[in-house]
Amino acid sequence: MLSRVAERIYWLARYVERAENTARMINSFQLVSLDMPKTIELSWKGLVAVTGTDAIFDEHYQREDERNCVKFLVADLYNPSSVLSSLKSARENVRTTRDLVPSEAWEIVNEMYLYARDNIDSGISKRGRYPFLTEIIQRCQTLTGLLAGCMSHDAAYDFVRLGRNLERADMTSRQIDVGAIRFLKRDPDPDDPQPYNGLLWTSILRSQSGFQMYRQHVKRRINGVDVVRFLLQDIPFPRAVAHSLRYVQEAVERLPRNEMPLRLIMQARRHAQGADVDELIHDDRLHDFIDTLQLDIAEIHVSIVDTWFSLDQAA
Repeated sequence: MLSRVAERIYWLARYVERAENTARMINSFQLVSLDMPKTIELSWKGLVAVTGTDAIFDEHYQREDERNCVKFLVADLYNPSSVLSSLKSARENVRTTRDLVPSEAWEIVNEMYLYARDNIDSGISKRGRYPFLTEIIQRCQTLTGLLAGCMSHDAAYDFVRLGRNLERADMTSRQIDVGAIRFLKRDPDPDDPQPYNGLLWTSILRSQSGFQMYRQHVKRRINGVDVVRFLLQDIPFPRAVAHSLRYVQEAVERLPRNEMPLRLIMQARRHAQGADVDELIHDDRLHDFIDTLQLDIAEIHVSIVDTWFSLDQAA
């Protein structure tokens, strides 16, 4: 397989996963905003912080209100992490690799992009936002299922698994980080909605479709410490960081010249699974820990690029 083709397959999976995760995050935050009392004001800018695109947002918007944040995350093409931008990039990547994926994959991605483009105003408005984003999520899941069930599990599919799970690990770690900064308070703060922290952590779980799985495995009431541990270290849960990194490792093990990426992946897995969450939270070191974990994930990506995607350019 040509390195540029492998790169397009990898980014196809990352962009589809990014679109789905962003849609999930907005939907779950909208639901929790409806449950909160009107006296409690939630920051929609926090969703922008999760995607790491604060600087781009600040360049184009002066107000951090709901409409601006949602428009930025859903529709703005200058935001590379917006739903529309991600789907546009995914469409281009699958268009140029149609001979490696099932023919239905092109149809699904193309129709999903056209649906998003033609109904983008509904995605921004309060009334149409939830059904619009739900449709995007379902179509992304359809594509994921199609590739898993109908694509040969060869090297091309290994790059699909690699991109999807690395993107998933990155997004989950970002949501843990932002949630921890905003909701894990060691000292009571009268300006912080402490009685509603359960709702806010529930929102983070729902953004990963993890609420029911969490309740099955954690019998205590919802609290930040248990949610962080679940999303970080619960190997059976498919969207936990530890689970995603395990699947990244399995994909890389099947590829040639994998020594450097494999070493970095194993290092990140040890970092995630070996963390003492209670101690990190008690010592107020969770944010620094997640920063280090995200650097690990970024290093894995750079190593993947250097190992498999730079060969054509070097030649």
